Amino acid sequence: MLRLIAWGGRHYLDTMPATNNRSAGGVSSASTEPPVDRRVVIVALGVSAALPTKSWVSPLVAPVSKTFRTLRHTTHYLETGAIDGPLMLFLHGWPEQGIIWRAQMTAFAAKGWRCIAPDMRGYGGSSIPADPAAYAHAEVVADMVELHDHLGGKPAVWVGHDWGSVLVGAFAAHEPQRVKRAVLISVPYFPTANALPTLVPLVDRTIYPAEVYPDGQWDYYRWYTTNFKTAVADLDADKASSLASIYRRGDPAMLGKPAANAKVTSKGGRFGAVHRAPPTQPDPALWPAEDFAALAGSFERNGFRGPCSWYLNDDANIAYMRRSPDGARLSMPVLFVNGDWDQMNSIIGNRYGGPMRAACADLTVTRLRGAHWLPLERKAELAGAIAEWIHAKQL
Repeated sequence: MLRLIAWGGRHYLDTMPATNNRSAGGVSSASTEPPVDRRVVIVALGVSAALPTKSWVSPLVAPVSKTFRTLRHTTHYLETGAIDGPLMLFLHGWPEQGIIWRAQMTAFAAKGWRCIAPDMRGYGGSSIPADPAAYAHAEVVADMVELHDHLGGKPAVWVGHDWGSVLVGAFAAHEPQRVKRAVLISVPYFPTANALPTLVPLVDRTIYPAEVYPDGQWDYYRWYTTNFKTAVADLDADKASSLASIYRRGDPAMLGKPAANAKVTSKGGRFGAVHRAPPTQPDPALWPAEDFAALAGSFERNGFRGPCSWYLNDDANIAYMRRSPDGARLSMPVLFVNGDWDQMNSIIGNRYGGPMRAACADLTVTRLRGAHWLPLERKAELAGAIAEWIHAKQL
């Protein structure tokens, strides 16, 4: 079993039996430096990787911050792993940032992959256009084409969560030669675009009666399109608390019940009449303190306007997907990772997965016992699920 050992300010991977000496974050600690001068094979997340003869430990390299600029866009991204290793790109969603992938990047970098996690358009150190139309998927796919060319342009594994999953799907549909494998997390692929005209007809009306919830769980999405300035102002009123209130672990007891996002219009906003998030502390089981501080600091600087603008381009995104070659069918192997406690996006027991199953020639569905924030809720399990699938697909 893979174990992460902290010693003397450095981190090491080992295969020693796990002990009960674990921190709150699930990271093993050791009181003495791990032995050296042994040749072993690390079995990490189900796939073997040989280490050099002289040492059975491998220092983990922290992600390096880099910036790539073109005449049309600036992309800030994190990079770690072997510069000549196979390429894996991680695309985040709302309201995230490249740093959300730290655990998965660390796991794959330790296995020899070159891991890249950009801040998507509107986030972090990347460009934040003022025009909402600049957040249409055609523009964001163009950002990723430029970044991919900058990284060498070889076919890669593309991993996405939330809106990042949507973008990986759109990217794979329009740029299939760049995608060796596609991993979609939490949000399934919709060949007609992830847009209200696609989503609302698929609502489970046993949970969301039309007369009470006309848009089902997508009521919050509708709120952006009808009350955008209010929606952004409410989130911006206390940015750190907004983020902390959004990032909460799933509760299986809520399955089969209407999601809070289905009630935004009736409350007059995400936070109701107070129009600001209640004081909320981040969940340390999800976010390492320094990572949440970096996320919150970025939103303090940039606000929620750019990220929320992703919800304002349904017509353009539908038209873009209609222009996909081969009817937006995906021919490469696709993995969908379902959060079984996700009230919004789970494909279990409803029709949400139907369009994806019809549009993917080689689809695997993996289920994790978590809700929406799987890169944070199930850090190691998610990396393991991806690694096992890649191994099964002989990559």
